[in-house]
Amino acid sequence: MRPSKHTGRTILASLMDLYLLLHSVLMHISAAIIILIYIPLSIPVKLFVWAVVKPLRKEDLSGKVVLITGASSGIGEELAYQYAKKGACLSLVARRKQALEGVAAAARERGSPDVLVVPADVSDPEQSRRAVEETVSHFGKLNHLVANAGTWSICFFDEITNITAFTKMMDVNFWGSVYPAYYALPHLKASKGKLVVSSSIAATAPASRLSLYNATKAAQLRFYETLRSELGSEVGITILTAGFVESEMTKGKAIQRDGEVAVDEEARDAQIGVFPVARVQKLCEVALNGIRRGDWYVTWPSLYRPVPLIACLAPEVLTWQSYALYNAKKGSPPLSQRMQEATGAKRFYPPSLRRHPGVKTERTDDHEEDAASNV
Repeated sequence: MRPSKHTGRTILASLMDLYLLLHSVLMHISAAIIILIYIPLSIPVKLFVWAVVKPLRKEDLSGKVVLITGASSGIGEELAYQYAKKGACLSLVARRKQALEGVAAAARERGSPDVLVVPADVSDPEQSRRAVEETVSHFGKLNHLVANAGTWSICFFDEITNITAFTKMMDVNFWGSVYPAYYALPHLKASKGKLVVSSSIAATAPASRLSLYNATKAAQLRFYETLRSELGSEVGITILTAGFVESEMTKGKAIQRDGEVAVDEEARDAQIGVFPVARVQKLCEVALNGIRRGDWYVTWPSLYRPVPLIACLAPEVLTWQSYALYNAKKGSPPLSQRMQEATGAKRFYPPSLRRHPGVKTERTDDHEEDAASNV
C-alpha cells in the first residue's frame, strides 16, 4: 500500500523539525565552546598581541594618501592634523570649500607634504565618485579612506513635526559613508589599505532623544562589520565608536523637530547631562594610534567601552537608565539636565563648548550649508 500524500507531508515536516533541532543543538554547543574555552584561552593571546606585537607593527604613514570626508570641522578636521603630523598626504572632502581651505593650510603647517581640497557632498553618489577619482588622479594612489561625515538630532521621535526632513540624516550618516567606500574600495585593495569609519557608541545601545540618529549609526556600524567579513585581510577596517566629543554637534547644532538645522544649547545640555565631553585632539590621537595598529574598534572616552557588553547582557538596564535620564513631565527639565545644574558639570566642558558655539558656515551654490553636519 502506497503512503498517502498527507503521510508524506507529515514525514517531511518531522524531518525538517529534526533538522532544525540538530542545528539548534550544534549552535548551542558551539556557543558553549566559545564562551567556556575559546574566550578564556584567547584573552592572554590577544593581550600579548595588543601589548607586544601591534606596537612593533604600527603603520608608517609617511607619504601615504588619506582621503577624509567631513574634514572641515570636528573629528574630521582633527584627524587631518594628526595624519599631517605623521607625514601623510591628504585629500580633504566636505561641502564648505572655504572651511576646507583653512584646514588644508593648517595641515600643511603640521607637516603634510601635499593637501588636496575637494568640495563635495558625499551623500550624493556622483560627488563621492568624483572625490575619489580626483584624489587618485592627483596622488596616483589611495591608502586610507576616513568616512567621517555626519549629522544628528536630539529630539523625541513622537515630537517630530516634519518626518520627511530627517531622511537627510540617513543620507549623510549611512550613504555618506557607503558611497565613498564603494568607489574607493578597488584602490584600497590595490594598496592593501584601510577603511576608517567614524560611528558612535550610541549605535550599540538605546538612548532617548536619539532614536533616528542611533538608527543611522547602527546601520553604518553593521554595514562595516559585515564588509569586514567580506574583505578579510584585503582591506583593514577600523570603526571609531566615540562618545561625547567636542565638535559642531556637541556645540548644539542639530536637526530640530521641524527638520530645520539650528543651535540648541539647552537641548545639548540635557542630552549630555553629567557625562564628560572629551577633547577632540585626544580622541584623534587615540584613534590614529588604533588605526596604525590595525585595531578593529577604537572607543573613546574609555568609560564607554563596557556599554556594548552591558547592552548584550542587560539591555533592560540601559533602557531604564535612558528613560530615567531623559524623559520628564511636560514643562519640567529632564533628570539629566537637573543633575548637570546641581553638580555644575557644565564647567568641565572643553573651552570650545563653553564659548558661544561659533561654527564654520558659508554659502555654496546659493544655499546655506547644513551647519549641523560634520561636513
